[in-house]
Amino acid sequence: MPLDPHPVNSLGFAKPPSETRVVVAMSGGVDSSVVAAELAEQGYDVIGVTLQLYDHGAALAKKGACCAGRDIHDARRVAEEMGFPHYVLDYENIFKDAVIDEFAESYLAGATPVPCIRCNERVKFKDLLETARELDADCMATGHYIQRMDGTNGAELHCAADSSRDQSYFLFSTTKEQLEFLRFPLGHLPSKDETRKLAARYGLPVADKPDSQDICFVPDGNYASVIEKLRPGAADPGDIVDMNGAVLGQHRGVIHYTIGQRRGLGIGGLDTPLYVVKLDPESRQVVVGPKEALSKRIVPVREINWLGDEPFTSRPEWHLSVKIRSTRPPREAVIRPISDTEAEVELIVAEEGVSPGQACVFYDPEGSRIFGGGWIWRGN
Repeated sequence: MPLDPHPVNSLGFAKPPSETRVVVAMSGGVDSSVVAAELAEQGYDVIGVTLQLYDHGAALAKKGACCAGRDIHDARRVAEEMGFPHYVLDYENIFKDAVIDEFAESYLAGATPVPCIRCNERVKFKDLLETARELDADCMATGHYIQRMDGTNGAELHCAADSSRDQSYFLFSTTKEQLEFLRFPLGHLPSKDETRKLAARYGLPVADKPDSQDICFVPDGNYASVIEKLRPGAADPGDIVDMNGAVLGQHRGVIHYTIGQRRGLGIGGLDTPLYVVKLDPESRQVVVGPKEALSKRIVPVREINWLGDEPFTSRPEWHLSVKIRSTRPPREAVIRPISDTEAEVELIVAEEGVSPGQACVFYDPEGSRIFGGGWIWRGN
């Protein structure tokens, strides 16, 4: 039997790297820069693309924002050093419509949104991915710490090898079709130190650039000030009430509070510590109660993206692990489908701070695979 003249390359295509076009989503940070440099060094036909997601002039003055003017400049420098083309695409209107406006509305409705997930879902893995296809790319690569593996039923999503860097919580809404086209070259690395070593090896100008910590359009972490600018009058004051409706004090706007918050309530002098257990924007009330009132076992979830091999509704229940916050480990749960996109999630052990607007992500309890997830849509 003759040997295959075109063995499968590192991106999974049966042709030489030089004939494999890959669009790399470049944020200007070290992760995506290393992905682009590594693929260019391996001989792939690399095209770097950076998204301008909000006002460029305003962005220049904001350190730590992921797609600010400085980051566009850094991405361009990496492309010049490694010798591949680089384009900046103006996605400001798309980003505002698909991410920022919903972020504001969710906050005003008393939810705690996760805009980075919506950005991946509606901008990077939708519009940018379509742009990559229009550029005749074979695939699109990003610097996310997550793994894509070929399974018996197509591409599967798996946690990163380095659990401390794993970004699966923010990528649960990646569809099977998108997953076929996406590649995540950093997911197998044992640590972020390895990424920085690669950046130094390639001589990249961003090798020592610090990681961005904040949401790109909220670089100082002050969500409330952003909401007030987007929706003037959003910070109307109201009552802080207990679970029986008794008024305990006044607040300076529901948008300044989050489920589980204890400090800064301004209602001292009580024997029992109180926590925010519910936000009611319609009545402009912040409801507080004892810590045990935060514990919940039943979590309603909708807008589910299912990545399992069998249809979601093919079983009455799924025994998986779930994450209800990006910073918490997966917990054992029973997921009961209501429809293809809605379910009731029962936590085996109650968790505190279950908040509408957060994601509930499904994991294999005995492995690394992600089975999708959905959005928590009411806290009580």
